[in-house]
Amino acid sequence: MTNPVPQTDAVFLKHFAQLIAFLVLVCVLLIALGSYIYSGHPSPENPGAAKVTDQRIAPVGAVYAGDTGAAAIAAAAEAAKAAAASQVAYDGTLDGSVIYGNLCHACHDSGAGGSPKLSDKAAWTARLATGAQTLIKHAIEGYTGSAGLMPAKGGNPALSDEQVKATVEWMITQVQ
Repeated sequence: MTNPVPQTDAVFLKHFAQLIAFLVLVCVLLIALGSYIYSGHPSPENPGAAKVTDQRIAPVGAVYAGDTGAAAIAAAAEAAKAAAASQVAYDGTLDGSVIYGNLCHACHDSGAGGSPKLSDKAAWTARLATGAQTLIKHAIEGYTGSAGLMPAKGGNPALSDEQVKATVEWMITQVQ
């Protein structure tokens, strides 16, 4: 059997293979040289790294004693209340269906945390018997009962008391 590749093509393939091998060698050498040069330079410092570290190791709380401590605690509570009041949820709407659709439905459609489903009128009978004001109070302040729990303001402290009241009243009209 004869060789199917002519002699001139075999010489070309030999030289081409040598050229490819040389280029691969050059590539590997350049990568090694780049790694060597880069290893001599320190990585750049993140300008926000110190701030992130300070936030991460900041104390969680503080110790207050006596009248100074009571004043500091009251000032901190007032500042937190003012901060929450400045961020009104859902553009301050008093439409209970909007707030329910954005927040309350997560638990009251699925029954999560023992919450009564809006579609289950029987689960609401005993709750409605306590009165609307009690339901509103539990929704605003939070409530833990034997059947489950209701986080204060549905877990969104940016809701105003009026928004919570409007939502509870809307829910009551849906289950009656």
